[in-house]
Amino acid sequence: MFIVTRDTVLNPSALETRNVPRRFLGRVTLWPARGRPGLWLRVVLEVELWRYLLALVPFGVAAVIFPDYAIAIAQAPLPMLILVYFVESRLLRVPKAQRAGLMPRADVDRGLDLLRARSVQMLTRIAAARGLTQGRLHLVIEQSDLWRAPPLTYVSVQAEDGPEILRLTTDEREMLAQGLFQPPLTETDLLRLNIADGTHLRDIAHDCGRVSAHARLAALMGQRKDMAEGG
Repeated sequence: MFIVTRDTVLNPSALETRNVPRRFLGRVTLWPARGRPGLWLRVVLEVELWRYLLALVPFGVAAVIFPDYAIAIAQAPLPMLILVYFVESRLLRVPKAQRAGLMPRADVDRGLDLLRARSVQMLTRIAAARGLTQGRLHLVIEQSDLWRAPPLTYVSVQAEDGPEILRLTTDEREMLAQGLFQPPLTETDLLRLNIADGTHLRDIAHDCGRVSAHARLAALMGQRKDMAEGG
């Protein structure tokens, strides 16, 4: 999971937006400012050019092994296109005819209900802690459709006022990292659900004016506790 905020990307200018929800995949590449090397590699894999070059590696190897045929191999665009198509549509993605069979419709609906419940809970906590009483927050969860690769999931909190992508605090990022994807709905489970449903962007909105007094009091008590422990 890649939590998207100004402190977690190397190119924060890519977070500018004119509407909500802001999409990233296929439009801009977000480079992690921190995180495991695996996250960097997964972001690189999302760039089509690198995937195409990786798919064409067998042709390069063949040209080295059979130098007498190197020119002929380099001038064979049709086999190259066929291989790239096979890798993109059959190897890295689930064929269209098989997608609906990945998950029963009832399981898709249950998963979406759980995702929405968790998202609203987290948006409520963020709004309460920030003292927001008006406007709408959106938890936007966008996933790559590459099936045979580790999931790449962009998670951001976006506000209609502005509009803008919120600059999340360390505590808010930790809350999302620990609470959004847990059994029975993990990040991989959501990928399967999204492929079966044919939708890879989930936008859950919550009205800040609907945050309960109980939630605001809990946020206030939590802040006081943190201040006491810090002191």
